[in-house]
Amino acid sequence: MYNDESVLENHHLAVAFKLLQNEGCDIFQNMTKKQRQTLRKMVIDMVLSTDMSKHMSLLADLKTMVETKKVAGSGVLLLDNYTDRIQVLENLVHCADLSNPTKPLPLYRRWVALLMEEFFQQGDKEREGNLEISPMCDRHTATIEKSQVGFIDYIVHPLWETWADLVHPDAQDILDTLEENRDWYQGMIPPSPPSNEASKGSQDGRDDDTSAGTLNAEDDDDPGRSEDIRFQVTVEEGEEEDNEDEEEEEEEEAEGEETGAGGM
Repeated sequence: MYNDESVLENHHLAVAFKLLQNEGCDIFQNMTKKQRQTLRKMVIDMVLSTDMSKHMSLLADLKTMVETKKVAGSGVLLLDNYTDRIQVLENLVHCADLSNPTKPLPLYRRWVALLMEEFFQQGDKEREGNLEISPMCDRHTATIEKSQVGFIDYIVHPLWETWADLVHPDAQDILDTLEENRDWYQGMIPPSPPSNEASKGSQDGRDDDTSAGTLNAEDDDDPGRSEDIRFQVTVEEGEEEDNEDEEEEEEEEAEGEETGAGGM
């Protein structure tokens, strides 16, 4: 469908324009033909820009526009051609599309719960069909808090930070709320389980302690082993005493010989 290009966005556009053909639904009926054509082109461009595959290029263009504004020094964007105007409108709609994390926390959490349940139901269907489960769609492995922090850090915050630069200071309150929500979810991330290496090291330590305790217990239960140790010590001490006696006898003999030599 739609040549696999922005399928969801193209479908939304097709349905919307078809609804305009119903009786009493054409909200643009008072426009001229030229105005309708211009409006149709703008709507198509804005909706297609919400395709997340275009996020990085859209953000890069927005950053370029912000830098141009800073270089100009006046702080005013003229938007005197269609390209500049549609670029601002595309980013405006894209920001709105990624605005849930900028809402007050209770409302944001409610939308997260609804969104993640939709993801999990998709993952359940993929599992039933023996298909590869899409990212964040496996209810058995996904961490909601961690996914929201990553979503904000890598997608939402860079976009809103750049938009806030473009319209400064009008979006600063929104950016502040976004950062507060990010910090809340960061604090709710459950602690990670110990790694395999740490668990193995801890287990080895317990094994060593157990082994040492077993050896000590065996030593206590084996009187023969204790006697062997005591016997060895006793023999060594006896040898030392014999050596000391022999040294004393040699010294006495040497003294006797010196005395005899002196008498002569």
